[in-house]
Amino acid sequence: MSDVPADMNLGNAVYKTLLESTQAIPWKIDWGTLRFAYIGPQIERLLGWPRGSWVSIDDWVERMHPEDRDRVFGFCVAQSKSGIDHEADYRALKADGSYVWIRDVVHVVRNENGEVEALIGFMFDISERKKNEETLLQLQRELEELSYQDGLTGVANRRLLDSVLEAEWASARRSGEPLSVIMLDIDSFKQYNDHYGHLAGDDCLRRVAQILGSSIVRPRDLLARFGGEEFVLVLPETDLKAARQVAERCQAAINDAALPHRASEVSHLVTVSMGVATAFAADGGGPSSLIEKADRHLYRAKQDGRDRIVAE
Repeated sequence: MSDVPADMNLGNAVYKTLLESTQAIPWKIDWGTLRFAYIGPQIERLLGWPRGSWVSIDDWVERMHPEDRDRVFGFCVAQSKSGIDHEADYRALKADGSYVWIRDVVHVVRNENGEVEALIGFMFDISERKKNEETLLQLQRELEELSYQDGLTGVANRRLLDSVLEAEWASARRSGEPLSVIMLDIDSFKQYNDHYGHLAGDDCLRRVAQILGSSIVRPRDLLARFGGEEFVLVLPETDLKAARQVAERCQAAINDAALPHRASEVSHLVTVSMGVATAFAADGGGPSSLIEKADRHLYRAKQDGRDRIVAE
């Protein structure tokens, strides 16, 4: 395998030198035998395996990461049988046991009868590119998370709330299970800001959000900031009785925190009013109607004196 075969039209020493001085690794596989007719010497520098150890397609498959093997092998065989040039990215095993990302660019060679005769291609080391791609994907994920996060409190924002409500409503319609929401408002919050200042008001919002977040325990339950001093809790597969219990637990946690509020019309501590609503999606309506119902109950709680829960 030390010489470039004549049937690759690379017998000329100039072409051979050019081919074997590139970073890309040239190779050829005979389709009839599925054996390597040629592989460039660069393979030893990149993967550490001797050129002579690349005998057949089995060596290529065995030196592929197990998680990539079936996908890449199946794709490449199907494309080759169809006579379609193709590319494949996968992790290749190095002689030292580590892995490197490879991109194989494959050209299908046909004979005069149009039958597949050979595969000719190049292997490229794309590890650095993959590393950069992973970094970019991570940044994109972080940006996406931030786009669904309330900048002040760190809980879900209105955008995520709307998305989750739509998804949970669809799920409730399929399952027939109830869906509940709790709408919560910090009592006399304007007076809090006027008395303590807006920076203290921001701290109060963050503290309340933290307390509420600690009061919900199921993975699918969602706490979101609705706007201003209002929060919403989405409780899938929760009936009205259970939702009221969650509201009572949140209220008790806020009371236990004993956050001072000397300007409150209700208490010398921060209190909240809550409206709880439950719906069965199969009965019709939509997420907005459930929110509106919870909002009406919240309004009643505030009209009735604040620091209370209205659930019907």
